[in-house]
Amino acid sequence: MKDFTRRRFLAAGTAAAATGATGQLLRPAPAHAATIRYEPEKDASLRVLRWKRFVQGDENQFMANARRFTQLTGVKVRVDSENFEDLRPKAAVAAQVGAGPDIIISTDEQPQLYPDKLLDVSDLAQYLGEKYGGWFDVCPEYCTHQGKWIAIPTGAAGGAMVYRKSMLHAAGFETFPTDLNGFLKLCQALKAKSKPPGFALGHATGDANGWTYWLLWAFGGRIADENNALALNSNETIAALEYAKELYQTFATGSLSWGDPSNNKVFLSGGISLTMNGISIYYAAKTSADPKLKAMTPDIQHATYPIGPIGRDVHGALMFPAAIYKYSKYPNAAKEFLRFIMEREQYEPWQRASLGYISHTLRAYDNNPVWSEDPQHVFYRDVVRGAVHNGYAGRLGEESAAMLADFIIVDMFGEVCTGQRTPRQALLRAEKRARRYYRG
Repeated sequence: MKDFTRRRFLAAGTAAAATGATGQLLRPAPAHAATIRYEPEKDASLRVLRWKRFVQGDENQFMANARRFTQLTGVKVRVDSENFEDLRPKAAVAAQVGAGPDIIISTDEQPQLYPDKLLDVSDLAQYLGEKYGGWFDVCPEYCTHQGKWIAIPTGAAGGAMVYRKSMLHAAGFETFPTDLNGFLKLCQALKAKSKPPGFALGHATGDANGWTYWLLWAFGGRIADENNALALNSNETIAALEYAKELYQTFATGSLSWGDPSNNKVFLSGGISLTMNGISIYYAAKTSADPKLKAMTPDIQHATYPIGPIGRDVHGALMFPAAIYKYSKYPNAAKEFLRFIMEREQYEPWQRASLGYISHTLRAYDNNPVWSEDPQHVFYRDVVRGAVHNGYAGRLGEESAAMLADFIIVDMFGEVCTGQRTPRQALLRAEKRARRYYRG
């Protein structure tokens, strides 16, 4: 898979070098060059649409960076935000009607749904990659199409197991289990102590997709094979579903309808002791003005995902690709804005303000001091480095994007967990839905 990724990255880099800057750059961008800049159009202004923040520091610093951009360039920037679940359809509508924000920072492979509607940003991607040590392997999979970069991977929200140390000890565990058998026993013990775990099973773009895809992969299941043929129907998928049904018996009530903010709220209120999440739960406690929440901080710990039958770590990442839409009247200003926010002077403060909620996509930011300031932060440093994409082990593209948008994998797990269907029945239904996209 890595070889395939590198081939696409090299193809994207070659395309960027061949197309050049077509007059938009003030100077070229050879390796290790000084910063390039794009000359904004006269009287340019920008509208940016992004996800609604889960940690306040993320939004505060992003807005501070936007204001600084305006001060330096004179380009006014309006930033709007939407929940994950609302952002995706709004981005799709903008692409369809040809009007809306100049830049949309969406989620996962959304740009793959309408690559012809997006501006080629290969020159910018090449410059950033050369200056900051290269993109992690999965980034071109999300943000290139036919050898061209159609979006800039601004960062990702990573997942880790988030738990209360005191409740883990009360359940009879000194350390967090490293395998799925031990993980199930922990969850059963927590349930017996009336401190259950909870994982979202509603149409939650980050949380529900995150843990169900991880569990599918941990058992060796996958949506497609290396030839991008549908491969969901397998004994490995059945095994993942059977495990999930047992695991669900330990969940707190209500998780079937949870959206992305739900497990954060229930965890911080004491309703659950364990979930899968970004660093937003820890951030909320650590930065809270509420003494009770603040006091909870030392008890909140993180762990890597338990290993499944395949014997190795496999996880995804909620990618945040920033795309410039071709209908924009100010493409140069838009490219300059994306360049500006990805430069070290803006990017490292953005990561630090969010305590690492934004996991980086450029290798140079491994050295951001945020990762060594607190031992709990480091669990989110390598999220993008080792991630696989949502179409694994096939290609990322329109098929995998459509499956994700339709929550086919989440629904399959939900139907089994709640007893609506047997694992075989749920798998066959999911496969039938998936064949609308994987037609080969």
